Amino acid sequence: MAYDQLKLDNQLCFRLYAASRLMTGAYYQYLDPLDLTYPQYLVLMVLWEQDKQPVCDIAKRLFLETNTVTPLLQRMEKAGLITRTKGKVDTRQRIVSLTEKGRAMQKKAVDIHESMRNDMALKSGEEEEIFQMIPAIDKLIEKLSKINK
Repeated sequence: MAYDQLKLDNQLCFRLYAASRLMTGAYYQYLDPLDLTYPQYLVLMVLWEQDKQPVCDIAKRLFLETNTVTPLLQRMEKAGLITRTKGKVDTRQRIVSLTEKGRAMQKKAVDIHESMRNDMALKSGEEEEIFQMIPAIDKLIEKLSKINK
């Protein structure tokens, strides 16, 4: 006997998972030529908004743990995109800063958003409909982040 609540088609979590995976995959064609992964791209976007941030702030912004972000940052540092320095007030803290290469990457990435919009070929009104979901998704993220503490 199948329970309706256990049917895949009745799961919000599956739709969010599938959308996330498919969206991340769609970025690959634009990020691979830049030698970036999607998580690296997210870190760069955080730093393009505000450079020189502690690792813990970047992790918080991305809803990740610092032990997840640290290896990612190490690879980005090896690639010459960022530097990590000791904090001036708390030397245990690591401050992440863009290098010249990391800043220059912003110009290379500036058209990705528009390319993704074109790839999705959203009809008139569809993009607005999708963007209207953002507050509800933000509310869901907020509630889930409290559960996952």
